[in-house]
Amino acid sequence: MYERLAREVPWQAERRQMYDRVVDVPRLLCFYGENAELPVPILDEARDVLSAHYADELGEPFRTAGLCFYRDGKDSVAWHGDRIGRGNHEDTMVAILSVGEPRVLALRPRPGASSGPVGSTVRYPLGHGDLIVMGGSCQRTWEHAIPKAAGRVGPRISIQFRPRGVR
Repeated sequence: MYERLAREVPWQAERRQMYDRVVDVPRLLCFYGENAELPVPILDEARDVLSAHYADELGEPFRTAGLCFYRDGKDSVAWHGDRIGRGNHEDTMVAILSVGEPRVLALRPRPGASSGPVGSTVRYPLGHGDLIVMGGSCQRTWEHAIPKAAGRVGPRISIQFRPRGVR
């Protein structure tokens, strides 16, 4: 699946405003909105199985898929919570499937949140085929990141399934 996604997804390089300048986003991106055909049919199946499994807790299906291509250890995503849209004020869920080489997903309590002491970072090494699901108030009370990695780090693709109105 990794090889096919790397080859067939229409990856986009983006630039974003960061404080007083515009910078390159240090990873490639592709977003599939509601009802969009996913690039590999098994991803539709994975989204449906996850939706069924988490139906009682989530109360709705996963509807979108965001893909990130981390080409090497220089690619990363800074500390953030998926709080664009209703995830900023409602409990929600994001399911992340990882394919390719292992990378660390780091989590820490947001400053001012009551989830734990500031500075208590938790690190999860995500390998090929691993799934991590962040639910409840996680997006509002915790931040997560894929830090830059030193040394020889191979490419990784993450697939994030989200319900309607969460980014």
